[in-house]
Amino acid sequence: MLYLFIGEDSLSKDAQFKKLKEQLLPKRVEDFNLDVLYSRELSLKELQEKLLCLPFEAKCRLVLLRDAQSLKEESRAFLLEYARREHPETALVLDFERLEKKDPFQEQIHRYAKAFHFKETVKPDAFALSRYILSKNPGGALRLLNQLLKDGERPERILGGLRYTWERDIGSLPEMKKKLNALLNCDIEIKTGKLKPLLALEKMVISLCGGGKSTH
Repeated sequence: MLYLFIGEDSLSKDAQFKKLKEQLLPKRVEDFNLDVLYSRELSLKELQEKLLCLPFEAKCRLVLLRDAQSLKEESRAFLLEYARREHPETALVLDFERLEKKDPFQEQIHRYAKAFHFKETVKPDAFALSRYILSKNPGGALRLLNQLLKDGERPERILGGLRYTWERDIGSLPEMKKKLNALLNCDIEIKTGKLKPLLALEKMVISLCGGGKSTH
């Protein structure tokens, strides 16, 4: 049995893991059949030993592998082979912080597992703001913009981060020019005092998102 926990909501993950534990392990022998491992410090030999252990007075053992994105290559190769065969005596949970679509290991292991997806935290930075704008999500973009300013990020650094991102965009030239012109106009409005920084930035975001309404 193989399970994937994907996301950064640790409280929800813990609650789901508790449900698995209650379903699979008798309370009286829980301590003998439960292992929590940490990928960054884990050797292939230790991983193999834990997965090859037999359950004690229970139908199966439960192994939780934290920070699975940090697994070493040799452990990843072993787990892909391990996942291709059924192991009713062991329930293995791989705990990932996020879904990495370009990670071959995650893509392949997904085929053999039952996946639970949990909320992922969006790091407030100009790159995340750019993604919200490009996806035409004014509500998310405005919330993130306000969080950036609340965290002390300066308007000129936000504009600089967006400019850096969009100048490297391989999309259409007219669309890139539109975005860069919007940045320039916003910068002028702030520096000339025509609008307060927050209002100028919000105006730019709404414009680039297609004029959608704010959903603060």
